[in-house]
Amino acid sequence: MRRLYLRTVVSLSIAVAVPGAALAADPGYIDDRSDAASLVRSFYNAVSRREFARAWDYFGDTKPAASFEAFVQGFASTERVDVVTGAASAEGAAGSQFFAIPVAIAAFARDGSEQVFAGCYTARLADPKIQEPPFHALHIEKAQMSVSEQPYEEQLPVSCGDAPPAVVDAALEKAKRMFAAAHADDCEAIRPDGAGDTPEIYDIAFRYATSAEGDPDSKARLFRFYCGTGAYNESHIYYLDKVGEGLEELHFAVPDLDIHYVGNDTDVKVDHIGIFGYLAETRLVNSSYDAATTSITSYSKWRGVGDASSSGTWLFRDGAFTLVRYEVDASYDGEINPETVLDYNTAP
Repeated sequence: MRRLYLRTVVSLSIAVAVPGAALAADPGYIDDRSDAASLVRSFYNAVSRREFARAWDYFGDTKPAASFEAFVQGFASTERVDVVTGAASAEGAAGSQFFAIPVAIAAFARDGSEQVFAGCYTARLADPKIQEPPFHALHIEKAQMSVSEQPYEEQLPVSCGDAPPAVVDAALEKAKRMFAAAHADDCEAIRPDGAGDTPEIYDIAFRYATSAEGDPDSKARLFRFYCGTGAYNESHIYYLDKVGEGLEELHFAVPDLDIHYVGNDTDVKVDHIGIFGYLAETRLVNSSYDAATTSITSYSKWRGVGDASSSGTWLFRDGAFTLVRYEVDASYDGEINPETVLDYNTAP
């Protein structure tokens, strides 16, 4: 495939407009010139929010188009741009510092099409100590990008300029993007810039039931993201990357409970606990992963004193987490007395 190097960012937009197409909700506002990577992410944030004057201003004297009007027109059909950046290199010259930053983007058009680019941006900061008004902040000098046919998260250049090779954990970065995209509205851990805390990561070696003797172990990585905290419960969301098979958000089977109280009074004795069927939950409450047993457990308090609660155990086997035990304490009686409603994990 012939690689076309683009010297102007306006060329990174999708050129076919679709009149009347509905736009997705604007991403959170990011305006950060503290380093070259943040600067580039801020630029594409401005493009995705259609704040073109702000995007234009991230460039210095050398602008990415002949006029502001042409710059705006270049993004006429672009709905949003997703971006990933690598480790920058720095070089000083004549009172300025130049930064070369690896960048890969996916530009999404309003018609749903996608175009991927990868390459390097150059940013410049004139020495703040010797500047006189007006102050010139860190800005983009130029972009050198090429078209790619592969997913953008796999196309990030190893380095630009003299930077050491960047070690990019593609699965982790993808998990963070999936978490931010899926749970921006319901997880307090996700900041306005779309990022969240780095998850806990666990390596899992396992074998499928169909694995032949002598076959190597299969490998997976479990990502545990903190989502938020309520009055007395903390929730987490999990992603599983099975090497060679892909990354997915985990959904956990939980019983749909049928609870009856004596006299229909929740403060007295429980008459019966049954199971209607099963539901799928994306978040687990007060959960943890035990590497020794390759299992995830949860413990959800129904009220602060903990006398009413539910807890589950999901065992990793044959490449998936399976519900093997579930207990419920449905009585609000001041005592901790759970009842096992499902148990496939205890020997007879």
